[in-house]
Amino acid sequence: MPSATQTAAKPAAKLFEFQSQLPKLPVPALSETLPKYLRSVEPLLSKEEFAKTKKIVEEFGQSAQGRELQKRLEARAAEPGRANWLEEWWNDLSYMGYRDPVTPYVSYFYSYKDDKLRRKPTQRAAAIVRAAWAFRALVASEKLAPEMARTTPLCSHSYKYMFNATRIPKKPSDYEATYSLDSNTHITVARNNQFFNLDLVHNGQLLSAAEIEQQLDRIVERADSTAAVPVGVLTADNRDLWADNYQQLVESSPQNAQTLEKLQSSAFVLCLDDTKPVTREETHRVFWHGNGSNRWFDKSLQFIVCDNAKAGFLAEHSSMDGTPTCRLNDYVLDQTLNNKVDLGSTTVRSDLPEPEPLRFVTPPKVVRSIEQAADRFNKTVGQHQLRVLQYEAFGKDEIKKLGISPDAFVQMAIQLAYYKLYGRSRATYEAAATRKFLHGRTETCRSVSNESVAFCKLFETPTASPQDKVAALQAAVKAHGAYAKACSEGKGVDRHLLGLRLVLKPGEEKPGIFQDPAYANSCHWFLSTSQLSSEHFEGWGFSEVVPDGYGIAYTIRKDALIFHIAAMKNDFGLNSDHLAHYIKEAATEMRATILAAKLAAGPKL
Repeated sequence: MPSATQTAAKPAAKLFEFQSQLPKLPVPALSETLPKYLRSVEPLLSKEEFAKTKKIVEEFGQSAQGRELQKRLEARAAEPGRANWLEEWWNDLSYMGYRDPVTPYVSYFYSYKDDKLRRKPTQRAAAIVRAAWAFRALVASEKLAPEMARTTPLCSHSYKYMFNATRIPKKPSDYEATYSLDSNTHITVARNNQFFNLDLVHNGQLLSAAEIEQQLDRIVERADSTAAVPVGVLTADNRDLWADNYQQLVESSPQNAQTLEKLQSSAFVLCLDDTKPVTREETHRVFWHGNGSNRWFDKSLQFIVCDNAKAGFLAEHSSMDGTPTCRLNDYVLDQTLNNKVDLGSTTVRSDLPEPEPLRFVTPPKVVRSIEQAADRFNKTVGQHQLRVLQYEAFGKDEIKKLGISPDAFVQMAIQLAYYKLYGRSRATYEAAATRKFLHGRTETCRSVSNESVAFCKLFETPTASPQDKVAALQAAVKAHGAYAKACSEGKGVDRHLLGLRLVLKPGEEKPGIFQDPAYANSCHWFLSTSQLSSEHFEGWGFSEVVPDGYGIAYTIRKDALIFHIAAMKNDFGLNSDHLAHYIKEAATEMRATILAAKLAAGPKL
């Protein structure tokens, strides 16, 4: 029975309670977006280039075509029954219609802190499964409280694609399939490139952690005693090739269709890897892409546990951004690392059925396709370099004491590091959430500004005083904060301009603003960055988005900053090690400069 205090308390809001109240994503006025766009491209252009771009943009803003495109976009946003004017376009262009492999190019991962209570891998895996299942129950019952930005509720729509969901390959565009949470109480377990079906409910009762552990031990013993054709690597391939091979797989045998259905309808995948990563780079690579075969990369959620009990998580990005999965994983780790998780009875029932192997029929043509997919996977991941920087000099607490937003501090450290390495500033993407709007996802926060460039130049000027450097840093941070706030209000530049491009009809002339090289250059993300933070993470990561750029995922903990710096090995001469060196140098210099300026100012009266 609840206590009197609990009964009298205001009931917690349910997951979808505020959905009907959320505002729709706005269409900013041209008079808002175009000046903001010009300010964002100015630091990337010469004076002559900017003068030309300014003329083109102003002409577009005053043109009949500009007004017509804006009118069409506003009409689309106002259509009855349309939740979000951007949603279908964005999901197709950025995810479902994107044909490069989801790993390493789309999916993202989290690396967990070690669980000192559970050193045996299947024991840790069992605890993770129980904790994840508890979170799933909150989602299924809708008792999970909606996320809030202070007092503003955020859209919960993406939680529908968290559990029992998968991406399915199809030409020209993939699609998302979801399955009943009530009638699909099984998970898929991967071991030694084989898949097993494990139902977590037996005779109406959820398996305890001890029972899950025993079932996982059975799976490991069975999988390690046999070999199988690594069908999972097909999911790591180019999406068109995978779509063809998917059909080939289905047509090869009715059993394959049944196996796929069982795998795709599972709540999530648990990958038991036979690796024992030690270094941060080794662990990040395991969770980022692994061997390509002990995964089903289309599944929304994959929890990964290695043979030394290192653990992590991999998310398929198409229908879910990072904040919901960060919440899920923070919950799982809080429950397991702090021993809060309900493990159930220690008694193992004697009548538990053997886990069911999920077998594929693989005739020679399928085997050839798998071998070719494996070759392409190995080539792709082999073309990537990675450096993980664990910066432990200070973290969020110290940055706040310096009087600066932690995220803005890190963004400026990245800007300064890139400037130190290349002697210039280039277009930078930072993901900003727009989930205060119905079905909102992200907007691009353009991190490079006139102020950030001035800050970089001044910090690299030996004769500049600490006070002048700090003033430049504060101006850059202020500009960054203003742009980030506008993005969260749905008033960034990139999504609006994308919408104006997409309402063009076939045969209509492309406006000059989109033919201007400045537009393409300002969207060529030499630095693609994003922050997701948990005190329980040892970092997280994703890939670069252009061949001559870096992907930088960072975690801001109370006492540390963790950077996952990915790039390709190619003719552009990128160097993740060197960029990591300069990020460390930049962060150290920024703190030292702020402290020097405070010291020079003397004690406050």
